[in-house]
Amino acid sequence: MTDRTTTSRAGIRGFRAGDGPQLVQVWRRSAPADPITPDRFRSLVLLDANFDPEGLRVAVDGDRVVGAAYAVRRLTPMTGTDLEPEQGWIPFFFVDPAARGRGLGRRLLTDALDWLHGHGRTRADFSSYTPNYVLPGLDAEIYPEAARLLESLGFRTLYEAAAMDRGLVGYRLPDEVAHRLAELTAQGHRFATPTDDDLVELVALAGNHFNPDWARAIRECLAAGTPSDRIVVARDPSGRLVGWAMHGAYASADERFGPFGVLEEMRGTGLGKVLLHLVLERMRARGAHGAWFLWTGERSPAGHLYRTAGFTTTRVFRVLRREAAR
Repeated sequence: MTDRTTTSRAGIRGFRAGDGPQLVQVWRRSAPADPITPDRFRSLVLLDANFDPEGLRVAVDGDRVVGAAYAVRRLTPMTGTDLEPEQGWIPFFFVDPAARGRGLGRRLLTDALDWLHGHGRTRADFSSYTPNYVLPGLDAEIYPEAARLLESLGFRTLYEAAAMDRGLVGYRLPDEVAHRLAELTAQGHRFATPTDDDLVELVALAGNHFNPDWARAIRECLAAGTPSDRIVVARDPSGRLVGWAMHGAYASADERFGPFGVLEEMRGTGLGKVLLHLVLERMRARGAHGAWFLWTGERSPAGHLYRTAGFTTTRVFRVLRREAAR
C-alpha cells in the first residue's frame, strides 16, 4: 500500500506529444462531474491560439500521467492589440484520485503560477479564460478540496457565476409575452431571423456593447455552419438593431442558450423578455427538451429575468483571482 503521507515523487514537465489520451482519462477520473472528451480537449486546449505546451504542466510518475495544471496567457489578442500583459489564467487543474494526499496539487498549481510569473504575469484568474474556458469558475460544493487549496495559495473570490436550466417539455409562449410582442410590434419594433447582411451589425453590437467573446462566438458558429434561424434580432422603430437572443452558439450544443443582449436604454421595456421567449419557442419547435447556460449573475437583472422565465440555478461557480508581487 502506498504511503499517502509522503511527498509525491511525480515529476512535472510541459506537455508532450502522446500525453493527450492519458490526460483525458485522468481528467475523467479526477473530475467525474465535469468529464471531457478527446475532441473537446483538442478544441479547447491543443488548438487554442494561445496554447503553449510548456504552460500545460503535466505530472508524471514513471510513464503514467497523474495530474495537470494548465496555465495560459495571451499570444493573440482577444480584440484589437491588447495582449493583457499582466493577466494569466489557470483554466483547470486535476490530480488522479490515487495520487492525492501527497501535495501534488499544490506543486502543480505552484509550478503553473511560477510559469505565468516567469512570463511577466502578476495576476492569475481561475478559471474565467476566454475564448476557451471549460467552466466559468470553481464549483466549491462539488470540489471543496480544490477550493481550500486555491484559497491557501492566495486566490480570492471576485464574483460568482450561476449556471441555470429550464425544462422545455410542454413549453408554450406565455400569453403575457405574446401580448407584449404584439404591443411592441404595433409600436414599430421588429423581431426576425437576421439576414446575412444583418450579421455585420449583430457582431458589432455584441462586440462593442457587450463582450468581444460574444462577437467571436457568433462569428465562429455561423462560419462553421450554425443556421441563422438560431438567432432572433430586434430592431426599434427607427430600424436600429437593439438586441438579440440565440441558441446553439457554442460547440453546436443546440440546447445551450445564449449569448443574449439588449442595449441598456431598451431594458425595462419587455423587449428582452420577448427575445428570450421567442428563442425558447424556437428551441422547443426543434425538439429541445431543455435550455441551459453556464454564466450569469444570480442577483443581476439578467438573473431575475431568467428566473421569471422559469430557469432555476443548477450550479454556482466562483471566479477567483490571485495577485502576485512583481
